[in-house]
Amino acid sequence: MSLRRLGSFVVAAGILIILVAIWLVWHPAIAPTAESAAIPSDRTQIARGADLATIGNCSDCHTAAGRPPYAGGRAIPTPFGTIYASNLTPDRETGIGAWSEEAFRRAMHQGVDREGRNLYPAFPYDHFTFVTDEDVRSIYAFLMSRPAVANRIPANELDFPFNIRPIVAGWKLLFLRQTPLQPDPSKGEEWNRGRYLVEGLGHCGSCHTPRNVLGAEKKDNLYAGGVADGWNAPPLDASLVKAHQWSADQLAAYLSTGWHRQHGAAAGPMADVANNLGRVSPAEVHAIATYVASLSAGAKAVAPTLPAGGKVPAGQPAAVAALYDGACARCHNSRGDVGPSQALSLSLSTAVQGAGSANVVRTVMHGIQSYRTEGGPYMPGFDRMLSDAQIAALVQYVRARYSDQPQWTDVAAEIAKARQEGTQP
Repeated sequence: MSLRRLGSFVVAAGILIILVAIWLVWHPAIAPTAESAAIPSDRTQIARGADLATIGNCSDCHTAAGRPPYAGGRAIPTPFGTIYASNLTPDRETGIGAWSEEAFRRAMHQGVDREGRNLYPAFPYDHFTFVTDEDVRSIYAFLMSRPAVANRIPANELDFPFNIRPIVAGWKLLFLRQTPLQPDPSKGEEWNRGRYLVEGLGHCGSCHTPRNVLGAEKKDNLYAGGVADGWNAPPLDASLVKAHQWSADQLAAYLSTGWHRQHGAAAGPMADVANNLGRVSPAEVHAIATYVASLSAGAKAVAPTLPAGGKVPAGQPAAVAALYDGACARCHNSRGDVGPSQALSLSLSTAVQGAGSANVVRTVMHGIQSYRTEGGPYMPGFDRMLSDAQIAALVQYVRARYSDQPQWTDVAAEIAKARQEGTQP
C-alpha cells in the first residue's frame, strides 16, 4: 500500500470515527410545550402515576431536606463526584413544566433530557427503560399535577473527565440495554408483575448489585449485594438466606412496614423504600416480594449457632459490657418479647454477621427513626451520646457476642464516614 493510499485510509477512518461519535452524542432538542398546553387531568391516571412514582422512590432522590417534594436539589454522592437531583415539578424555568410527554419518555427510556443532553446514570434509566409507555404516561400526568416550585438546581460537582457530559454516550454504548422485558410464560402473573416492578421502576439492582469501576452494575453478579449511601445493601440472591428463609409473605410484610419478627427492621435507604411501599397497593408489594423471594428459592437456612442472648465474649473489658447493658440490652433482650421499639435479639441480625461494619455502625450512630411517628420500629441514635472510641468498642462487643465471625477492621473508618454524613432518618 502506497503512503498516499495509507494516508487516505487513515483520514477516512478518522472521519468515520468522528461521525459515529457525533451520532452517539447528538440528540435533537424536543420543542417546549406551549404555556397554554392542556395539563393532564384524568384523576384515575394521576392516582396511578402517584403509585408508580412511589414504587420508584422518585421523591427520595428528587427532594432535598426542607424543600417541597419533587423540587430537586438533593446531593447524590457518587464515586465520581456529586450530582444534584433535578426539579420534577412543572415549573417551566427550573423544572419540567416545558417538557412534553415525549421528552419525559425519552429521559426515562434513553437517559436524554429535553434539550438533548445525555443524563448521568445516577438517574437509573438503565432500569426505567423497561417501564411501559402507558406507565410513563401515568407518571408524567402525576408530576404535571404537582404544584410548580421554582428551584434552580446547583451545577454538578464531578471530577475530570466525568464532568464532560458527552462521555456518557460511551457509557450507554457499553451498558445501556433497551430490550423490553418479556413475560416468562413458565411463571405466574404475580411473579411476572413483580419482575417488571423490581427490574424496572423499583430499580432494586441499583443498590443490591455490585458495580464495576465505571459505575455500571455487574450483570454477572446480579443481586449479589452492593452499597447505597454508605450502607451495605445485602444480597437478594441465595446468600440472603441466613438463620431464616425469607418467604414471599414475610418479605411483603417487611417491605410494607419496615419490620419482620424473624428478620428485624429496615434502616438507612431501605427504610425510605419501606415507607414508600407502605403507601401503595398490597398486591403490588406482594408481587415484588414474590419475585425477590424467588431469587433465593431453594437455598437452605443455616440453623443459628448462638443462643438468643449471644455468648459471653472473652477478653472484653467490663466497662464495654456495662455500656452494652445500659444502652442496648433493655430492648435487644433474649426473651423474644417485642416492645414498642420492636427490637429483636441481635442473634438474628444479618448486619452483625456481615463482612463489613457499615450498617451496624450507622444504626448505632444514627438509630432508626423513619417509622417513629407511625408506630413502627424505632431506635435512638447514639452519635451525640458516645465518643468514637465508645462506639467502636460497643460495635466490636456486639460482633463478638452475637457472631462467630472475626472482629471488624473497618470500624474506625466507618465511624469517620458516618460522622461526615451526618444524622440520617
